[in-house]
Amino acid sequence: MRGTLRELVRYPSAVAGLAILAFLVAISVYAVVAIPYAEAVRLWSGGEAVWPRNPRNARPEWLNWLWGGRLPRTLVVHSPQAPARERDLGGGVRELQFDLPFEYRYRRFPTELAVFVYADYREQAPQLDLSWRTPTGSELHLADLSPRRQDVYRLSADAELRRNLGGAPEQTLFSAAGRPGEAVPGRYTLRVRAFLFEPGSSVRVELVVYGEVHGLAGTDHLRRDLLLPLLWGTPIALAFGLLAAVGSSLSTLLIAAVGAWYGGWVDGLIQRITEVNLILPGLPILIMIGTLYSRSLWVILGAVILLGIFGGGIKTYRALFLQVKEAPYVEAARAYGVGNLRMVAVYLVPRAIPVLLPQFVTLIPGFVFLEATLALLGLGDPVLPTWGKVIEDAYRAGALYVGHAYWVLEPAFLLMLSGLAFTLLGFALDRVFNPRLREL
Repeated sequence: MRGTLRELVRYPSAVAGLAILAFLVAISVYAVVAIPYAEAVRLWSGGEAVWPRNPRNARPEWLNWLWGGRLPRTLVVHSPQAPARERDLGGGVRELQFDLPFEYRYRRFPTELAVFVYADYREQAPQLDLSWRTPTGSELHLADLSPRRQDVYRLSADAELRRNLGGAPEQTLFSAAGRPGEAVPGRYTLRVRAFLFEPGSSVRVELVVYGEVHGLAGTDHLRRDLLLPLLWGTPIALAFGLLAAVGSSLSTLLIAAVGAWYGGWVDGLIQRITEVNLILPGLPILIMIGTLYSRSLWVILGAVILLGIFGGGIKTYRALFLQVKEAPYVEAARAYGVGNLRMVAVYLVPRAIPVLLPQFVTLIPGFVFLEATLALLGLGDPVLPTWGKVIEDAYRAGALYVGHAYWVLEPAFLLMLSGLAFTLLGFALDRVFNPRLREL
């Protein structure tokens, strides 16, 4: 192994492939440790209920560098711990008044506005009066609310407010007269007046001004942070490709060795099964399994391994084993009385390792792309955050047609990166184990 490794690092392509592979493995380890499996499934399946403060269809933060910092970020403004003014109105009614000020530094409008209300009461809900103060000092009434214990008031979705303002709230509240197409930077304030009808009741308010950028990977149409499927998609893709390649390659190798050694009807049966399996359409079979039985990733993985056991590799390995079978050291081992199983495991199979390793490594990206293909066709595991599922969601939401190319390009880049890593490493292994290729 040390000699093989020394020979391998002589090739720049192998070093590049190993470096990329180490990077992907590091991402996988981080994803599994930082975000446990159950938590990843919960976050991915939760949608807007889990990610309410994330902007919808936001670009990655690093795109702001290209835009010179002009794309607005999301602002979350919390109500103060102690109300600015509290007044007893009599009859057990109290009035609280507090402001939520913030600085808005962008010329582009926010994408949405929302007010999150957390009310603590026994029976009678508080009443809230919301108003908006602009940098010029003008004040606009927004809404009167009777919130639940946890409630969200989305100004952008309020049709009555839209009619009163004469346009989208996220634009009209930030624009000045005569300049409707550009936001006015300055200090804005959400003023809250809360009327409480029970002793000990309280209310907290958060204002969320949604921006156009979020995180390292952006968000999707359900406000989910795309960094989650990009991170967790890495160990899923590598595990799927590795297990499928190991299961199909090793079983194919062993079956070919058994057929070549025993010959006769055993070899004939294996060859007939292989020929039948070669004409079976693998992808349509997987589509049928995903449509009619289960879309679980592990069910699909088992089907992929079963379809790959009697693959075309059996023909290649059989030709090699028929040559090895006639080698002098095999004849000597037979003369010493070596058993059939030991002959197959010790004397035949190791001779195929130089052929197996390069093919095994180059098989992995094919299975990774297969999982992404099934997800793109709508047959991916519905609960797992994978690269293919991200591309499928982007396709269904028309991401490329509405200017959200990042949504497709990020998982596609990781798919190509993983394919490149295994391909570079596989070609270098082929040169190491096949001396004839070193002269090319």
